Amino acid sequence: MPSGRSTEKKQGLGGAAASDTTIRAELRRLVLEDVRTAPGQRVERSFVVNVRTPRIKPVGGIAAGSVKLKAPRETVEEAWAWDSRLSLESNFNSPALQKLVITPVSVTSVFLIGDSTVADQSQEPYSSWGQMLPRFFKPTVAVANHAESGETLRDSIARSRLDKVLSQLQPGDTVLLQFGHNDQKQQKLQGAAHGDPQTYQAEIKTHVDAIRARGGLAVLVSPMERRGFDEAGKVKPSLIAYADAARESAKLLQVPFIDLNALSKVFYEALGTERSKLAFAEPSPGKIDNTHHNNYGSYVLAQLIAQGLRDAKLPVAAQLIDELGAIDPARPFQAPESFKLVASPNFSHQRPLGDEDNP
Repeated sequence: MPSGRSTEKKQGLGGAAASDTTIRAELRRLVLEDVRTAPGQRVERSFVVNVRTPRIKPVGGIAAGSVKLKAPRETVEEAWAWDSRLSLESNFNSPALQKLVITPVSVTSVFLIGDSTVADQSQEPYSSWGQMLPRFFKPTVAVANHAESGETLRDSIARSRLDKVLSQLQPGDTVLLQFGHNDQKQQKLQGAAHGDPQTYQAEIKTHVDAIRARGGLAVLVSPMERRGFDEAGKVKPSLIAYADAARESAKLLQVPFIDLNALSKVFYEALGTERSKLAFAEPSPGKIDNTHHNNYGSYVLAQLIAQGLRDAKLPVAAQLIDELGAIDPARPFQAPESFKLVASPNFSHQRPLGDEDNP
């Protein structure tokens, strides 16, 4: 079985009664949202899912090996994300799945490398922009999310996640890299009082150089801000040094840049001090996780990433869905109170690994 491949799914939806259907793949990657049918109506929808194993195939200077998975998170709790078999989660208001056709395909890939704010989160109330991003691509692109909770640029190399991506990368593929939350914490623990953006930049260069050598297009994404406001209702910067370092690296290395740090601040401030809580995970009543997002927050951030791809005029932006209009962080597409995305059945009170709200 290959260590990474993409399959196209064609879903026949509809039934005798009216229905609406949402489909998630692997670790809750949103691939179909709220597909509605009238009584007796049948519709067909297609989407592409990347499946994988930890094995790394030797190719073009990449040695054979295996991703060093985190135990028990990836080896037990999320093992189905690495078994090269397809997992689908269907959420219905009424039964509607009539037919499922699975076909192996070779399509353009968008690879993601990053931390818990990018990684597929397996249980509610946690979510990331990485697992929402497939929703906004046509079935001509595979989103391969290799981000993991608690990760840094250094961990990406040490755990062979970068090598895994490089072993599958084809010329013309895109790789989005977003780190900073855990890099800041890791470097402070190692003695740098305010983190070490210069080391961060050197590790960014290692990634970009390796991606370029394989013919891929690296895109740097600055880390979105944590939720925290001053008395004037402005977001307090906690990651600005890393956002600035990512921007400077993009300029020096001449690669595209999406300033999610700046965009996220506009988004949070548009909601305000209290309403912005509705964009973040609430693992227990009244306890807001000010780093990790819920479905609404991650959905909007994924739209901002999509807009960033368009603003940077990247080739893959042409594969975004036609109905995705212009995205303005100051005017979210809908209020959090009216956002509706059917929840997954499993819920966790356990915080994702890595970044703390107040490092």
